Amino acid sequence: MADSAVEVVKDENFADENTGKAITEDEKKAVRSRKERATGTTHFGDQDFYDESPEEIGDATWGEVCRSCCVHSGEEWAKIFAGIVLLCFFLYFFLVGLELLGSSAKVLGGCSAGNLLGNDTNPVAALMIGILATVLLQSSSTTTSIVVSLVGSDAIGVNQAIYMIMGANIGTSVTNTIVAMGQMGDGDQLERAFAGATVHDMFNFLSVGLLFPLEIITHFLAKMTEAMLPTEVGDGDKWEGPIKKLVSPFGKLIIIPNKNVIKEIATGMRANGTKIESCEDYYPVSCTDGIRDYKHCKKVGLITCNKKSGSCPAFFQNGATKRDDEISGGVVLFLSLVILIVCLIGLVTLLQKMLLGVSTRIIYKATNINGYLAMLVGCGITILVQSSSITTSSLTPLVGMGVIQLEQMYPLTLGANIGTTFTAILSSLVSTKVEALQVALCHLFFNIFGILIWYPIPFMRRIPLNMARMLGKTTRIWRGFPLVYILVVFFVIPGILLGISAFFTQDSVGFTVLGSFVVIAVVGGIIYSVFWWRYRDGKAKCVTCMEQRQRRKTTFQHIPDDMDYLKSEVAKLKEHTGLADEEEDTDVEKGSDEFEAEK
Repeated sequence: MADSAVEVVKDENFADENTGKAITEDEKKAVRSRKERATGTTHFGDQDFYDESPEEIGDATWGEVCRSCCVHSGEEWAKIFAGIVLLCFFLYFFLVGLELLGSSAKVLGGCSAGNLLGNDTNPVAALMIGILATVLLQSSSTTTSIVVSLVGSDAIGVNQAIYMIMGANIGTSVTNTIVAMGQMGDGDQLERAFAGATVHDMFNFLSVGLLFPLEIITHFLAKMTEAMLPTEVGDGDKWEGPIKKLVSPFGKLIIIPNKNVIKEIATGMRANGTKIESCEDYYPVSCTDGIRDYKHCKKVGLITCNKKSGSCPAFFQNGATKRDDEISGGVVLFLSLVILIVCLIGLVTLLQKMLLGVSTRIIYKATNINGYLAMLVGCGITILVQSSSITTSSLTPLVGMGVIQLEQMYPLTLGANIGTTFTAILSSLVSTKVEALQVALCHLFFNIFGILIWYPIPFMRRIPLNMARMLGKTTRIWRGFPLVYILVVFFVIPGILLGISAFFTQDSVGFTVLGSFVVIAVVGGIIYSVFWWRYRDGKAKCVTCMEQRQRRKTTFQHIPDDMDYLKSEVAKLKEHTGLADEEEDTDVEKGSDEFEAEK
């Protein structure tokens, strides 16, 4: 009796409601909806899988989780092993794609980012510079490390560096938003993935919105971290995470960005003390006796050689100009996007097949860990991979599939924000300036204060979650929204604000007055936009516009199939009615014309 009870529990999701007998494998495969299942539970791969909200998911026991995970036949274990090997393959090259994306972005945007970071400007401009530089470099770790180095070399002040690091926190979330766009083929997955990606954005925007003006008024971060500083900082070693050690060698065979160019352009000085006027001073690339290795190639540009092995990457070119290096960076950028998309499709497809038929109760129980523990997990992973972008970008597809709930993605993202500050702290230890450590600590405490505001209290926690869900639902209306979102949020708005702030840094009354009028116009435009959105049916008009765009796109996609269908139906109609073909109709018309002419 006990044994039969165990059998029923083991296969409870596919038990007959009346007899309690286990349903056969063929019958299991035929059941694709919780409405058809006796227990009413949803399984991965069901037709109504995405219709179930987190509140509707029942609670499983750890015993059920263990049975689902560990009780398999020999053939099933072989398939699981093969699936894990393939998952590791796709995951490795997904990380390689992210590595190449970051490297190519540094080559393409290195000179521009260096010029931006080297500007001594006002708080708003510094914040926008942090956003744009991080978007161009595709790495907040690189941005913060450069900012810390600039503070250590007295190129910029501590207060300006704090605002830049706040901007870097916003800019780093562009990578996982790009990754979310890889799931555009499925509306359900895109909605969840985009919400999972933008919850990072919402937290950063809200934290900056509160702490940025507070820092301008009180300088509380600067004062607090200044009180924590030691009298001196000893030299430290640069630490490279184990995942970086696995991925970097492959990426360095293709392209190696020269980060020294970014730092030296920002400071305006080479390491040897000579002055740098522009990025063109690094060109043309020159290698002694035409030998392509680190030892002989002393004059290099945005692409350099491997210092440890001495070898040069595939896209390194002796005699290259700045344009040649930027073209190489563009090619690698395209290559990285192809690798990311292919690996993302492979990962999602493979995970879907491996999880097919597993109850959402089991999946939710296995992934539903305590939020604060999830923060520690996110922090630990980010310290290992040395990049919050890699952490969040790797988790985004899982959110899209429904394996990780948005509520779980949020604390993992917050942990990644803490983990990424580890890089800046290590960079500050290399400098002998205590101010460099102060900036790194400001980065850490900025994220800690943001978490204390937007996570512990349930009401406050729901604000970024609901904002992310709203953005995810917008992709249902128009799938082109993520691209517009990235362009507007990470390029257009920072660019406009940076341009406006430039009016007030020219030491000219005329520019200041002009800037004041522009600010008044922008503020007036924002107020009118809010009024139009709320009281003039602006929201409804925007939704209608996006729906029409999506409808036109869907219509154009289906035109070939619709035309084939219409042709087949017309052919059937002709066959049924005996109507003449087009050629016969033409002959009849010609005969009629000749008859009319004779008359």
